Amino acid sequence: MTQNHDEALSRIRVVLSHTSHPGNIGSTARAMKTMGLSRLYLVNPKEFPSPVASSLASSADDLLESAIVVDSMEAALAGTTIQVAMTARRRELVLPLQTPRQLAPELINEAAHGGEVALVFGTEMSGLTIDEVRLCNRLVTIPTSQTYSSLNLAQAVQVLTYELRSTLDDDVSWLAEKPTYASHEHVELFLAHLETTLSTIGFLKPYAPKRLMPRLRRLFQRTRLEQEEVDILRGVLRATLEYGEHAAQKKDD
Repeated sequence: MTQNHDEALSRIRVVLSHTSHPGNIGSTARAMKTMGLSRLYLVNPKEFPSPVASSLASSADDLLESAIVVDSMEAALAGTTIQVAMTARRRELVLPLQTPRQLAPELINEAAHGGEVALVFGTEMSGLTIDEVRLCNRLVTIPTSQTYSSLNLAQAVQVLTYELRSTLDDDVSWLAEKPTYASHEHVELFLAHLETTLSTIGFLKPYAPKRLMPRLRRLFQRTRLEQEEVDILRGVLRATLEYGEHAAQKKDD
């Protein structure tokens, strides 16, 4: 993530309204931190601070410590330019209903250009009230199974914040271990070792080699062998020869 990306995410707040279970506040903090968001607003939470919230935050306690507790939705939305209401029902509202993936680019663009974005979530049982939704200028819902659409509050936060982060940085290549590729000479030593071994065990006939080694060479050159892979293959060849020698000794005995 670049500094500009971090700055964009720093202008996006998550607003939880009248949360009844403190565990959901802690889980929300954890969901936010994994996606790079840090601003949590709480509208009249039933219980906060809470050891339950801290326990479920799982090292995202700093978000709980910096959380802003307010007594109204208007206070939580103060200063924002886009307010996104998470809802699963139309409730006779005229604003278009969008999915997180559809809406995320607009939200990131708004934040990147200095706007303040609020992601607004209602209570666990009934969601946002109609009056709370009317304070928002965007509606978003998460596509779910038509036969079972129940999402935990923190799960909903995770889905929406994930889409925001993916819009900014959909790349995990930095997690991959950087391979150490085998040098040309190490690959050649392996191929020579392979030819010797195949000749020793009688698989490669020296008087009629045909195209076996050229084909094997092509096989191994189609991919970039890593040094560890070459070491493993040569270990197999050594073990093959040792096994043959051991079997020959037992036969002589």
